[in-house]
Amino acid sequence: MGDADDVEEVEPERGPDPALEALLRYLRDSRGFDFSGYKRGSVGRRITKRMQAVGADTYADYQEFLEAQPVEFAELFNTILINVTAFNRDPEAWKFLAEEVVPRLVETKGDDDPIRTWSAGCSSGEETYSLAVVLCDVVGEEEFRRRVKVYGTDADEEALTIARHGRYPAKAVSDAFTEEQRDRYFEPDNADLVFRKDLRRSVIFGRHDLVQDAPISRVDLLVCRNTLMYFNADTQQRVLTNFQFALNEGGYLFLGKSEALVRRLGLFEPVDIKRHVFGKRTGANRTRPSLPPMAPATPRAPRPYDLADLSFENAAVAQIVVDRTGMLVLANRHARTLFGLGLNQVGRPFKDLELSYRPVELRSRIDQVLHERRPSTVNDVQLSLPSGGTEFLDVYLMPLTSDSQATAVALTFLEVGRYKV
Repeated sequence: MGDADDVEEVEPERGPDPALEALLRYLRDSRGFDFSGYKRGSVGRRITKRMQAVGADTYADYQEFLEAQPVEFAELFNTILINVTAFNRDPEAWKFLAEEVVPRLVETKGDDDPIRTWSAGCSSGEETYSLAVVLCDVVGEEEFRRRVKVYGTDADEEALTIARHGRYPAKAVSDAFTEEQRDRYFEPDNADLVFRKDLRRSVIFGRHDLVQDAPISRVDLLVCRNTLMYFNADTQQRVLTNFQFALNEGGYLFLGKSEALVRRLGLFEPVDIKRHVFGKRTGANRTRPSLPPMAPATPRAPRPYDLADLSFENAAVAQIVVDRTGMLVLANRHARTLFGLGLNQVGRPFKDLELSYRPVELRSRIDQVLHERRPSTVNDVQLSLPSGGTEFLDVYLMPLTSDSQATAVALTFLEVGRYKV
């Protein structure tokens, strides 16, 4: 998501329009895009813009047009999400990030500690690569490749496709970076410049809905600029609570000019208000991620462990858990889809499943993590897809401990990139 006028921040909430609400439900049910948390004035204006373009007079007419011409969904979502972004937007704030925040963050880390950053609502990736350049400048290329992960997420898959390629007009890159940065981190390709492939392996893009999906965890620096303004106050609060959960103690939050609610919630403390940098408040409770309300089957409120189960099941990345006896005890929806696992395979010996040895041998690595009680990583695992493409995965193995003993291993499969073969 990208640019918008600051006036959006104070836009008054109006009563619901039943016809608009019906169209939003249709978009959610048919395409999985839930705009219920967006300010109605903003989303209504953007839908009206598309209605005028196709000659639809009412929301109902426009829904009929969408049903008859599915290609219009892409135009609509691009209009609603406003995929307008740029490298180093607000240069003074980015300079402060590069000269003050990131060096301070790196100083708190051990020599072998990972550095995890998240660009949320990254659109076509300019913000994410801006962050990557800052980190490269501070830690150096070798340490960047070894220790740094930059996650870029957005709800728009088309924008993410552009981001994964890392290809941008030469002028856009040259206008935003110094000549030294341009020549160091980008390679020419005809009229474009492409972010270096060896560095791009540390930059991971994936579809993620800030309203619907559980946040990425254990993040040291979270960048989300000019995105929250599109949400109403309740949704902003829910997303910011998720951000508080996502950040490590001592982590930083870098917001845009129009996103002021953070100052009123007490979850973060200002580092530099002028440049919109905040720190996770010391001693703040690590609140569980706030998921969208579900239609209750019974009158009772969801219990904490219900929400934990929902968070795991609906996570934006594939995750499984293998216990110390070698049984596959958990596999979330993403993992079942990616690896073709049936629910009946949960509870079976992991060694009997194809996933234990393909696309990479995992049994010995699980044993090692259980024995050493230390996390492990396998990079650039090649997974052949039924569609004929190839998915590259990074696999993270994390010991789950109880009473100082490793009782299970959690495996997370991050999709690094997809290429046709």
